[in-house]
Formats: sequence, structure tokens, C-alpha cells
Amino acid sequence: METPKNPTSVNHRIREGLSRVAMVMRADDWNRAKTSGLNPAQLAILELLEGRKDGLAVKEVATNLGVSQPTATDSIAALERKGLVAKRSAGTDKRGVNVGITSEGLSMLEAGRSSQSLAERTVDALAEHEQEDLLITLVKMIRHLQETDAIPIQRMCASCRYFAPFAHSDAAQPHHCNFVDAAFGQRDIRIDCREHETADPASRAATWDVFQQG
Repeated sequence: METPKNPTSVNHRIREGLSRVAMVMRADDWNRAKTSGLNPAQLAILELLEGRKDGLAVKEVATNLGVSQPTATDSIAALERKGLVAKRSAGTDKRGVNVGITSEGLSMLEAGRSSQSLAERTVDALAEHEQEDLLITLVKMIRHLQETDAIPIQRMCASCRYFAPFAHSDAAQPHHCNFVDAAFGQRDIRIDCREHETADPASRAATWDVFQQG
């Protein structure tokens, strides 16, 4: 039995906390999906495809969402029937087929974001420095997951070839994005950037070392 003198590990308690937040986020997803006439898996696929002009292969969709390929195939088929996604040629490989979001799919996503979710309102309740600390903590956790191959490489600043951490002496905007040639701050760090290009493993490791030390 857990008592103040015999608590469970901090690791266990953090996991408990994250599970409570995840429960609220799942409820948010169900509500948003229901409003749009979708289920959460279909909504997740639309959000994954947003900003990916070349689309993704079904296998990539399944890997990114952590579901089986048949499950992804069924959800994609349902979205295709609704006109929210469409299949297209996979670049130079004429035999390959990717799935991309349609203009109707983008419009549905925008309509679903007209009001803040409960999870977003909860984050708003935190002080600005707490929001920033939480963002950086999440980046560190996601980075660990992707570097241990638990999840695919995410479109984060920390894994992007354009990211130059702590390139400036300005404490408010210490980082630099070489894609747009502009400085930016800690709270502007991206989790999913459309302009992201994955850096090679050596560059990612070097960038991360600088980011952590800063």
C-alpha cells in the first residue's frame, strides 16, 4: 500500500499523471471526431496528412499512428469514401501510391478547431514559464522515443537540418531556423513543422548536445 512514507516511484507517478491527461485528450478527440462525423482514428489520419503535400504511404500512416496496416487501410478507405483523402502517385515511383488529404479534409479540420479543447484550456491555465518548461520536457521525451525507435522521427526542430540551437546571444530568441533565416525562442520550438527535413543521425546528435547544454 502506498503511503507518504512509502510512495510509489516518481516514474510511476509521472506515468499516472500522463495517463490522466491522455484520458482527457482522448475525450477531446472523440468529441471533435463525432462533431465531424468521424471516429478518432480517422481524425488522427487527417491530422497526420495535413501539411504533407506528397502524402504518405499506408504503411507510413500505420507506423506513425501505432496501428496495424489493415486498421489504417480500413480507416483510409472510409475517409476516401467521404472525399476527405485521395490516393496519388508516390513521387517518381509510378507503381507506388500515397494517400493525401483533400481540400474537403482540410476544411473539416479547420472547422473542428473553431473552439479550444479541454486539454488546450488546461495548458492555458499554466503560467507562461510553465508552458515553456512543459514544451521542452515533451520535446525531450519525444526525442528519446524516436531515437530508441519506439516512434518514427517526428517533424520537430530538434531533428531538423535547418535548426541551429542557441546560435544567438539574445535570451528571448536564442535559436535560429535556417529555412526562414530567422531567430526564435524556446516557446516557439515546433513539435510538428511542415518545413521539417530530417537531419542525418550525426547532425541530429550534435544538434541535440548543443540544445541540451544551452
